[in-house]
Amino acid sequence: MSTAVDKRTVPLIDRIEAVVADIPGWSPVDQLYTLFCLVYLDPEAEGDIIEIGSWCGRSSVVLGMAARMTGAARVYCIDLFPEKDDWRENDDGTYSFEVVLDGRRYAGHNVQTVWREPFQRDIAPVYERYNSVFDRFIKSVEDNDLQDIVRPCRGTSEMIRDFVPEGFRCRLAFIDGEHSYEAVCRDITNVEPFLVEGGWLCFDDAFTTYSGVNRAIEDLVLDNPGYELCRQMTRKLFVARRRRG
Repeated sequence: MSTAVDKRTVPLIDRIEAVVADIPGWSPVDQLYTLFCLVYLDPEAEGDIIEIGSWCGRSSVVLGMAARMTGAARVYCIDLFPEKDDWRENDDGTYSFEVVLDGRRYAGHNVQTVWREPFQRDIAPVYERYNSVFDRFIKSVEDNDLQDIVRPCRGTSEMIRDFVPEGFRCRLAFIDGEHSYEAVCRDITNVEPFLVEGGWLCFDDAFTTYSGVNRAIEDLVLDNPGYELCRQMTRKLFVARRRRG
């Protein structure tokens, strides 16, 4: 009897856990596995993938793995990718950042600031090795040989048309950017024109401690007749499917 390991019998959740073990970020494995399955279990779906808020590429890599295994989609990862010098300490001891792109300033964590303890624990260590989050993101992508699938896009959701090809369509959008109500509403509004019928709209940090995320979902998604199968899938991940027909 052959002793070779058939990859089809290896739990995908174990593979995902191993891949992201060293990638900084906050997405738990159960959430990553759910995102993976939404792509992997619908290989005939039309369109690519958008991620708004990528940080060091933890969820980007998992979405890229699913895209590669279905042989169809690319993943466009939109983030401001702040550099070390973009961050500032606020008067109350929290942290925010501001990025300048093409002469225009874009603020991050101004409404939902980062407290000192999580900043020192989770964010500062990234800049001890890398000048920019973008550099760590690229390493995550290259370590998993996903350069042809995962496309970093430095900017905001308002710039989607600048990053994607003509006629772009989206099968899944994962919203994990700025967590204020206004920002989440903007991200939903900017993504919706590209989301195909049957496509998934997904949210990180839903119905946890971020009231802005919760309110945006309640106002624009939960009672919207354009969506179906609205469900909190894990402790942090909420998904809704664009209604068909």
